[in-house]
Amino acid sequence: MISVRHLSKKFGDSTVLRDVNAEIKKGEVISIIGPSGTGKSTFLRCINLLERPTGGEIIIDGVNLLDKKTNIFRLRQKMGMLFQSFNLFSHLMVIENIMLGPVGLLKMGRQEAFDEGMKLLTTVGLAEKAYAYPEELSGGQKQRVAIARTLAMKPEIVLFDEPTSALDPTMVSEVLAVIRRLAGEGMTMMIVTHEMKFAQDVSTRIFYMDDGVIFEEGSPQQIFEQPKYDRTRAFIHKIKTFVFEIRSASFDFYSLNAGIEAFGRKHILSEKEIYNIQLLIEEIVMNNLLKKQGESVDITVTVDYSEAGGEIKVVLTYAGIPYNPIENGDDADLSMMIVGKLAKRREYSFTEGKNRLELTI
Repeated sequence: MISVRHLSKKFGDSTVLRDVNAEIKKGEVISIIGPSGTGKSTFLRCINLLERPTGGEIIIDGVNLLDKKTNIFRLRQKMGMLFQSFNLFSHLMVIENIMLGPVGLLKMGRQEAFDEGMKLLTTVGLAEKAYAYPEELSGGQKQRVAIARTLAMKPEIVLFDEPTSALDPTMVSEVLAVIRRLAGEGMTMMIVTHEMKFAQDVSTRIFYMDDGVIFEEGSPQQIFEQPKYDRTRAFIHKIKTFVFEIRSASFDFYSLNAGIEAFGRKHILSEKEIYNIQLLIEEIVMNNLLKKQGESVDITVTVDYSEAGGEIKVVLTYAGIPYNPIENGDDADLSMMIVGKLAKRREYSFTEGKNRLELTI
């Protein structure tokens, strides 16, 4: 239905999108997630030419949207777009807001437009507000009217640009319920959202955008449960990270401990959690890995804290031959006994000349 090839967008010297590629099929619900400022909204605005791309192609039903010969207005009729703000006409009643497009652009008769508008208001649960004015509605109700107005133009795909970001938390669920219903009815949708649970529940695919590209895409299960890349995982789980590099056997151990303590206090970890992190690293690094590294020391210590799940991970990457201190160490070694008690999960791997030991506290 939509094919995006090597899409790019610049604003002056700033590159917002670079080499974005995507295929969207009829009936798919694509949620676009990622940190702020990574081009998510610009991507949607380029698809319906609210922003003119700097380069690349956008093919809709076999027609190149960027071709000078293309009838842009006809293609735009296939796409509805819902913004963060509601953009309702304050001087028109709700039903008049919905009828405006069908009568003015689709040349639909007023009675037919009224009947269709009332059906759509029923769909979004607001038939009783047909003769109300926008100022009489809550934020959630305004957004639902905006959805009905978009659907009145009979689009084949609807683009949602953070449809709940302007709403109070109590109003978010009513708007998401309407979008969830549309998804169940097979409407093709692309949704820029920060509502992770909603994206996980309603989407057929997830695009994780970062640094102006679709950094990773996949099913909700893959993206939320088994992301391929650390950057995706960090965003999904709101992971905060502390990194310390050890390049000498005589490194500053006190600086390492002070860094861990500052990191822990910043993210409101308990004194016991901070101590356990420090103890775990001391036993693995000081009493094991440094002895194996010899004169060429190459160890990176990473502490990950997930704000979403409260999980703490200590990740050690180190050069050298394959060596897992948990399995290859002495079972009677006190250090390994301490590690065994502190780390509830232990995962080891060796790839491209690097050892990786992941310990979950």
